[in-house]
Amino acid sequence: MCDDLRLGGETPPGLAIQYVLTYCVLALHNLDELAFRQTVAEYGVDLTWTPMILAKEFNRSVLARDSDFTTCSSPPPTILQFGANSPQELARATKLIAPYVNGVDINCGCPQSWACAETLGAALMHKRELVADMVIAAKAALKEEGYEGKKTVSVKIRVHKDLRQTADFIKTVEAAGADFITIHGRTRSTPSSHPVSLTSIQTMASLTTVPTLANGDVFTLSSAQSITEETGVDGVMAARGLLENPALFSGEDRCPWEAVEKFMNFVVRAPIPFRLVLHHVTEMAGSDRSQRGRTLLTKEERMRLVAVNSIIELIDLLDEVKGMRRL
Repeated sequence: MCDDLRLGGETPPGLAIQYVLTYCVLALHNLDELAFRQTVAEYGVDLTWTPMILAKEFNRSVLARDSDFTTCSSPPPTILQFGANSPQELARATKLIAPYVNGVDINCGCPQSWACAETLGAALMHKRELVADMVIAAKAALKEEGYEGKKTVSVKIRVHKDLRQTADFIKTVEAAGADFITIHGRTRSTPSSHPVSLTSIQTMASLTTVPTLANGDVFTLSSAQSITEETGVDGVMAARGLLENPALFSGEDRCPWEAVEKFMNFVVRAPIPFRLVLHHVTEMAGSDRSQRGRTLLTKEERMRLVAVNSIIELIDLLDEVKGMRRL
């Protein structure tokens, strides 16, 4: 098992890692967002994930690599999440990305129909021997490149209706050398509106000898702490909660204005498509689903927000709102 999930020896797995981040594949597939990873790293996130990147396309196209992954001279600790169904493709992709990340993760959790139709994501939960072969191939690739014990290979999973199948899956990939496992406590068919099964996460985490992370329904610092205590995992992974409030793990109960400013500053340095910038700022602004009084912008301001058409217009609107509030 890799001795360290972070460069420089600061964060041994299972010890200091408490809060980690993954991107929602549904919203962000095939578009890397360094600016958002940098922003959440300012607020207590120890380890960040990329969106699911397709290993086959990553291997075959320089354009795909350039658009799928962006880094900088001092990036936050990052795990690149691959969508793969071939040990050979994953090994090649692992060699290409290894110098720039802290580890690679095999996505066995994406429930989208297109992914499952390609034997990716949650479809791999019924292909445990294939996933084990991919773990072995990725580990071998890291060893060949001189990263044995320095970079991780992990697996992100969903649970089966029959938890005995999940137990078999976990034991198989653990035996293959997976350094840690992230457990999403829903089945492929369970909608996100249904509560995550903490009992399932606890049961599966108890079977492993490697660190485990819990994923699902992390919207506040207190929920992260209670999930950790109830399931016995070594850390938690958040997605939707961090999209609305990047400062979630610092204890803020809503997105602070400072987080929007940090994000916009990072965007200027590492540009991403405008529609994604607007998507993030809209999420941070809050919505009618947010608790009363906890939206960053008023309803009128949010209506103006969705009408902007460029980065310049967005910056002007944010400056105007900040000026009116004397923030």
